[in-house]
Amino acid sequence: MKKALLIVNIGTPDKPEKKAVRRFLFQFLNDKFVIDLPWLLRKILVNLIIIPFRVKNSTQLYKRLWTSKGSPLLYHQTSLVEKLNAKLKGEYEVYSAMRYGNPSLKKVLAQIVSNNYEELVVLPHYPQYATSTTLSTINKVKKELKSFNKVPSVKYIEQFYDHPAFIESFVHNIQSYDIGSYDHIVFSYHGLPDRQVNKVHPGINSPECTCHNQMPKHGKNCYKATCYQTTRLMAKELRINNEFYTVSFQSRLSKNWLMPFTDEVLLDLLAKGKKRILVVSPAFVTDCLETEIEIGYEYNELFLEKGGDKLQMVKSLNDADIWVDGICQIVKEL
Repeated sequence: MKKALLIVNIGTPDKPEKKAVRRFLFQFLNDKFVIDLPWLLRKILVNLIIIPFRVKNSTQLYKRLWTSKGSPLLYHQTSLVEKLNAKLKGEYEVYSAMRYGNPSLKKVLAQIVSNNYEELVVLPHYPQYATSTTLSTINKVKKELKSFNKVPSVKYIEQFYDHPAFIESFVHNIQSYDIGSYDHIVFSYHGLPDRQVNKVHPGINSPECTCHNQMPKHGKNCYKATCYQTTRLMAKELRINNEFYTVSFQSRLSKNWLMPFTDEVLLDLLAKGKKRILVVSPAFVTDCLETEIEIGYEYNELFLEKGGDKLQMVKSLNDADIWVDGICQIVKEL
């Protein structure tokens, strides 16, 4: 049976230049799943307010992120796909696409369809399900495939936050650091607006919410619940107790986002005498702006300025061999 595997990540500008960053932000922020406001309000907010005021700063951040090989998100994923193709040769042909930017889903899916596969497995590269990432990607794939007369049967891997292969891979990365030399571990996840999480889990901020200490029955697609469950599973494998780690959320745009906020947690830990902090971001399987710059540079600078001794960002899975094996395991279990 001729099968294809498509790895899809969020995306990156083609270059760290204003024109390319503006084009990327336009595509990204106009997605109705990312900013889930009425069409007209979203268009005015994004195109007349957010992008004009954000593009200059975002370009500077991308310039800081860029390396001689380009964007880490892109070159790590390219390498990952090359390794997967070598590993899965004879079983799957592996492709890479981005939800926004290049390589575009539209072009990659056209290539896949032209090769007449009988089956296509789509792996959105986001461990925890969220409408702004996973659902947006799946809907885009379905929309593009509708333009073809004949398409392969399609399977979607909606999330893998609790898969042993994912947990093992991240734990392996964390253990490469001397955990005992740190005062505390912060598990930092990308934040979401409260209103988006409330659509899946009404009352996410109520006192009755149990996401922080157990996986509730409704929690399969509750982003907050899966973030906390990811942490519990990793903490168990690391053999660390509840007092040694904290869950937090980064990249907020307002106070009405998932709490507690990572930068505030770091300063609170510092006030308690925790001067050496290890930060893990299990919402990202590939290092990007949020890990390398937001935490690795901005939060690190803030932490040191306020009197901290060390803030260490744990590298993500990227194209590590253990993660290559992990993806193979996840895909083969479908």
